[in-house]
Amino acid sequence: MELLVYSADWCRDCREAKRFLAIHDIPYKEIDIERTPGAADEVIAATGKRAIPQFVIDGKWVQPYRPGQGFLHEEMAELFGVAEK
Repeated sequence: MELLVYSADWCRDCREAKRFLAIHDIPYKEIDIERTPGAADEVIAATGKRAIPQFVIDGKWVQPYRPGQGFLHEEMAELFGVAEK
């Protein structure tokens, strides 16, 4: 599985997403939309909005949070086949 994580340092939900991945030993490549030229445009082109974090799992875009609710721990645990810790 190839996992890309579009994120930014200032994003609280991004930090929570990366913490979730670290706890479950899920490898990923981070793409910082503030530091990687064109990354923010990629997010907008794929999702229609500048919303992070975004996961790209084997080419499929997944929004791992819900505005106002934060990171979707249970849904992401199910998606990745891990037990929620």
